[in-house]
Amino acid sequence: MATDKELNDFLRTVDRRAFKRTAYLVRDDDAALDIVQEAMIKLAEKYFDRPAAELPPLFQRILSNATMDHFRRKKVRQSVMTNMSDFEGGSSDEDFDILEVLESQEGALGALSAADEVSRAQILQRIEAEVEQLPTRQREAFLLRYWEELDVAETAAVMGCSQGSVKTHCSRAVHSLAKALKAKGITL
Repeated sequence: MATDKELNDFLRTVDRRAFKRTAYLVRDDDAALDIVQEAMIKLAEKYFDRPAAELPPLFQRILSNATMDHFRRKKVRQSVMTNMSDFEGGSSDEDFDILEVLESQEGALGALSAADEVSRAQILQRIEAEVEQLPTRQREAFLLRYWEELDVAETAAVMGCSQGSVKTHCSRAVHSLAKALKAKGITL
């Protein structure tokens, strides 16, 4: 059973990443904030008796469900069908990790000039913009695997799909991002 301090510490460490991930998914900061708060409240109210080790995957699952509920409510309100299966083809390349590439470049961060810092910030903004353009399931899989650093099995559990689907979504996302960034002259 997680103590109040463990639960509070966990929620404090996950709030910004959860908000960013949800904002990418729903493309609305206000809605993302509501969804993250709803997920945190549900975790605290209904699952406070779980061990601390179970909190991260449980929270990710609650957050994913809350996000899907948002899309369902939006669909009913607007009577618009959100296409969740707009996937592009691509070959499998599980070894590529865009965050590892960026982290390896951060080692020289102190040696960069102001112009280089601005250029780097602009590149990161372009990458974020491209991540936002990914189809929903690809974006969700990509963010869970590379932003939240969940393994394939944990990501599959959070997304409610098979491990093979997670690998496919991640592969397609990585290839789409690489193609879009290369077209803009960004090579990593």
